[in-house]
Amino acid sequence: MATPPQTPRASSDEEILQQQYLRSLSSFEGIILGQIDIKNRLGDRLNYSIQAGTIILGAIAVSILILLLTLSSQISHISAVVSNMNTHFSAVSDRMHEITGYMASMEQRVALLEGIEATAAVMDGEMGDIRADMDGMRGNVDGITRQLSVVRGNVTNISATMDAMTREIHAMAAEMHHMAKPARSMNKMFPFP
Repeated sequence: MATPPQTPRASSDEEILQQQYLRSLSSFEGIILGQIDIKNRLGDRLNYSIQAGTIILGAIAVSILILLLTLSSQISHISAVVSNMNTHFSAVSDRMHEITGYMASMEQRVALLEGIEATAAVMDGEMGDIRADMDGMRGNVDGITRQLSVVRGNVTNISATMDAMTREIHAMAAEMHHMAKPARSMNKMFPFP
């Protein structure tokens, strides 16, 4: 039968006990310092991550701002072009009314001349075609106006998305501040250089 292992006896020598106590205290201090160092490194990495995230979000915000400014300038340009086209359409419409008056006058004169009636009929057909073309152009202008409304809606959606992103960034900053509180408390408890 094997003898049971004997537990080591504590030395009664005071100097050996003192050395053992100092070794265990220095080991404990080393462990605590190692944990503090690891927490400091993790805190530094967290700060670097926050800074990198802030820079990336700033770059995204600048890109979206540039996109919004570009869209805004394009919308202004398109609005100016459409306004110019409306002015020209108004002038053409006025001319059309004048031409209609001239046509009425010509019809009175053509009634006197039997030989020109066929030509007047052809001109009436051409006027109908011109009116149809004008109606088509008005339809195109209405389509452009609708597209501008859609673009304005998209710009509004982008602004709403930017507001939501700003709120998320503020929430992330508050959460990071909250997460860093235990590390700051640990630094206050163990003020090692």
